[in-house]
Amino acid sequence: MGNCIGINRNDETLDTGSNNVSRPATGTTSSFVGVQRKNHPLCHETIRWKSEVPLTEGQLRSKRDEFWDTAPAFEGRKEIWDALRAATSAAEALDFQLAQAILDGANISVPNGYLTECYDELGSQYKLPIYCLSYPVNVVKEDYGCDSPAEYSEPVDGGTEVILKLRLSSTCTDVKLPVYSKDTIGQCKKKLQAQEGIDAFTQRWFYGGKLLGDKMHIDEAHIQPGYIVQVIVNTEKQSSLAIS
Repeated sequence: MGNCIGINRNDETLDTGSNNVSRPATGTTSSFVGVQRKNHPLCHETIRWKSEVPLTEGQLRSKRDEFWDTAPAFEGRKEIWDALRAATSAAEALDFQLAQAILDGANISVPNGYLTECYDELGSQYKLPIYCLSYPVNVVKEDYGCDSPAEYSEPVDGGTEVILKLRLSSTCTDVKLPVYSKDTIGQCKKKLQAQEGIDAFTQRWFYGGKLLGDKMHIDEAHIQPGYIVQVIVNTEKQSSLAIS
């Protein structure tokens, strides 16, 4: 983590201990109604931070969903918030090229190189909380095993069999996964883990540009036959699990 940002919130602290940030010395200049502001390229690194109150992955997802659902109602333009959400998902999956393309396409500038502070072409400011950008280093791993909550247990009526076509961000390959229409997304993540060895809690599923929650059933997602479900894999967490 480099020194190009410093954040200290009540419930979170940011690690800025190293000095290995690589960023071009110059950037483009954005002009807003008489104001000029440097626009740096997006930093190609994951922000490391520690939550004062340890969070489970489920709690963090809920916190993120609450922010993304409420932020557009208070300030800014919805299309900019949508672009920022897509860019954060791409950056968290370490696809910084896609994240930069999304920002450029929406004319969003990032003066400090991080998504914590952004501006649209009109000069309106958009601030993203650190918990929307990366997982804390002390995230609590959830147990998806036999003692898991009821939403992860197999349903009595499994419904009809469905073959999902999944595109994995970790390998850029497509795989087929047999599931049932009454399975939850959480159950399907466990099945993908058993089939491909990708830990369930490192997976985030998207279809039609929308995040599929773990409690949602397959038939509720209305996935059309042959259409692709994007599976964003947090490779950083996957690597840390392999090391441990």
